[in-house]
Amino acid sequence: MLATVDLDGIKSHRFEDVPGVRRHLVKKSAKGQVVHIGKDHKEPSSRIRTKLDRTPHEVFVELNELLMDKNQEMHWKETARWIKFEEDVEEETERWGKPHVASLSFRSLLELRKTISHGAVLLDLDQKTLPGIAHQVVEQMIISDQIRAQDRANVLRALLLKHRLVSHSVDFLDQPTMAFVRLQEAVLLESVLEVPIPVRFLFVLLGPPSANIDYHQIGRSISTLMSDKHFHEAAYLADERQDLLTAINSFLDCSIVLPPSDVGGDELLHSIVRFQREMLHKRHEQEVKLQAKEAKSPEDMDDPLRRTGRLFGGVIRDAQRRYPKYISDFKDALSPQCMASVIFIYFAALSPAITFGGLLALLLFCIEDKTEGLIGVSELIIATAMQGMLFCLLGAQPLLVVGFSGPLLVFEESFYSFCRSSEIEYLTGRAWIGIWLVIIVVLTVAFEGSFLVRFVSRFTQEIFSFLISLIFIYETFFKLGKIFMDHPLGSCYGREENDTALPTPTSDGRSPDASQTLNQPNTALLSLLLTAGTFFIAFYLRKFKNSAFFPGRLRRAIGDFGVPIAISTMVLLDYSIKDTYTQKLSVPDGFSVTSPDKRGWLIHPLGSDGQFPIWMMVASILPALLVYILIFMETQITTLIVSKKDRMLVKGSGFHLDLLIIVVAGGVSALFGLPWLTGATVRSVTHANSLTVMSKAVAPGDKPRIQEVKEQRVTGFLVAFLVGLSIVIGDVLRQVPIAVLFGIFLYMGVMSLNGIQLTERMMLLLMPPKYHPDHTYVRKVRTLRMHLFTCLQLVCLAVLWVVMSTSASLAFPFVLVLTVPFRRFLLSRIFTHREIQCLDADDAEPSIDDRESQDEYTEIQMPV
Repeated sequence: MLATVDLDGIKSHRFEDVPGVRRHLVKKSAKGQVVHIGKDHKEPSSRIRTKLDRTPHEVFVELNELLMDKNQEMHWKETARWIKFEEDVEEETERWGKPHVASLSFRSLLELRKTISHGAVLLDLDQKTLPGIAHQVVEQMIISDQIRAQDRANVLRALLLKHRLVSHSVDFLDQPTMAFVRLQEAVLLESVLEVPIPVRFLFVLLGPPSANIDYHQIGRSISTLMSDKHFHEAAYLADERQDLLTAINSFLDCSIVLPPSDVGGDELLHSIVRFQREMLHKRHEQEVKLQAKEAKSPEDMDDPLRRTGRLFGGVIRDAQRRYPKYISDFKDALSPQCMASVIFIYFAALSPAITFGGLLALLLFCIEDKTEGLIGVSELIIATAMQGMLFCLLGAQPLLVVGFSGPLLVFEESFYSFCRSSEIEYLTGRAWIGIWLVIIVVLTVAFEGSFLVRFVSRFTQEIFSFLISLIFIYETFFKLGKIFMDHPLGSCYGREENDTALPTPTSDGRSPDASQTLNQPNTALLSLLLTAGTFFIAFYLRKFKNSAFFPGRLRRAIGDFGVPIAISTMVLLDYSIKDTYTQKLSVPDGFSVTSPDKRGWLIHPLGSDGQFPIWMMVASILPALLVYILIFMETQITTLIVSKKDRMLVKGSGFHLDLLIIVVAGGVSALFGLPWLTGATVRSVTHANSLTVMSKAVAPGDKPRIQEVKEQRVTGFLVAFLVGLSIVIGDVLRQVPIAVLFGIFLYMGVMSLNGIQLTERMMLLLMPPKYHPDHTYVRKVRTLRMHLFTCLQLVCLAVLWVVMSTSASLAFPFVLVLTVPFRRFLLSRIFTHREIQCLDADDAEPSIDDRESQDEYTEIQMPV
């Protein structure tokens, strides 16, 4: 039986290049030589060697075996292939079987190591045709005494067979012969592979049937080794035979040998997985130690939170790092995925602007005597547009979506109540808060105060992120409950005496004045249907992206445009139902303030009558500190979440510069009666997720990895511009039911919970330990201790919610900040250092909610 393995180093677009090269796996030797065999053979000079391409790539591995058919004729046949996982050809159907993890016999690995240690190893062979390669291989086999000189012609004939039926006998060999070949550059060998892929590596194993070795298993062994990331990187970088043997030893160090036993099932699988994780962890520790000895990369040296010790040094460094990539921020936006993101994030940004604006107007309008209404939808839309466009043009991390948030809404309500009770002009007080905000942020960034975000651990980040997501979910059901209160379920065949009819219906049977419409039949049910429909369509179209239906491009397009499809579907559904009233978006006409009879665009710092108290001008620094803490915490935490290493952002972030732009813009906006904005967590994470590109070609059965994120300024700028333009196209937006935006609220809140480890640990509270997933914090922390950590987070979350919902809401920023010392000083006394590292480390578990996203696998079909 004969076996051969064709190993392909991919350079084309079919598979992704490996960006990071782990060169420490190969032990470089000063005595290592590149083997070239030929008639005019001579050692290459060092100048030539430096030009050789040793860059590792992902590999496609194909196993061909020399088999005998029923007519006793020999031919090469492809029997298996590897793209990380193994796929075997089913003999009955000639189709590819299910991708699976290759299991190897220990003896086959030992035999492979033995053959490589005694066989022919040709590194960087300068040949571009199969006959030339075969000639060099045979010559080296003769030189290494593996075959006899008289066998040259027969071995050449066997090597050059390729899917052709030729009569041949192979008993002429006395012993197995092997050759491992790495070509100087990848070349297309049409007669070797069934697919047009350049070949860089070949492994040839020939021998008599009487030899006491299993050719098939050895072929599977070398194929599995080459599909292993560490080994094939070592094969690219090897200088000599010993480098390959060292890489095999490293592979064996992380492999498991199972003794013959009748034990099976989940217990065996669990023990295998745990043992292998421990061995891989040891290898990872060794890699970290070796990497620590090497010089740090420029990215490590250029930590955005590292203090420079100079005045405004952080802001200057942020600008120097980010602005040279300014042109690419516009080139990288030329993608259909960016257009889908613009449509989705536009509604995601417009929804909070209108909903929070309505809530703000409602809070400021409906307190007791209903005489105010100083800030509403108009002001919030204009602030979102102006500050959003400014930030996208100047910010260091334009993936952040600048918007209004729940904590700021709580502060506005509390400060308004304080001003009413103290008989102080509310908008003038906000103007002085804005002035102090500018002073505070300038002093902070001057002394690089953003480094304090280092102390905001995962403990606080998860609590805050969960709180923001909870606000989105709560507001959805709160507003739906309000609709059910205004339109209680009742009989459709009669109207109560206190019912209010539609005042002057339009041509399609709808009312232009929602505030005068009450007790409409079926309104609550239709609103619930629109909310649930928008949520579930968007949710399942996202899941549809992972399914096996339709071609991959169509599937991805449907998934990317899932939210716009959901919105359009529900708007059309509402439009088709003529006899049921639903509340529509309330968009102002033109660029006018909400209450033009009570205020103008410019707020005088001395008040409308010039008698604003001087003591309040000074005392405004206290509420300014509260607002600054809210903006600082939410913006910086959002930046931390968006910029996590597993998102693979390459253009960096600017904590100092972004904070300066957002706070200064908000402070100046307060002089015009516009609300302060912050880096909105849920919208920013959703924005980054919508621009994430997953790998298109992955191993069968494997999950795709993040390939890139479209880091650019165009999507955020267009979203802010369209939000501002919404006032001009108000007639169109007034056809959108408010319940559809509730569905978007719910979708963003629920999807944002997916990437929070706290959410997973909350679910574990309700699961028996035997059903817990195999996460690091589950395996290395006792169950009760893990639950205690989760409960302490929930207690902090509950305290924040209570403070936010009561008259003590002004203290919310201080309570949020207190979670930082609570984590650093109290939890360190309750939990061990190892437990905290497992539960609270930034890299404890991946936190990207798109990690489960699947993409199409470009399958290479078997030839007919």
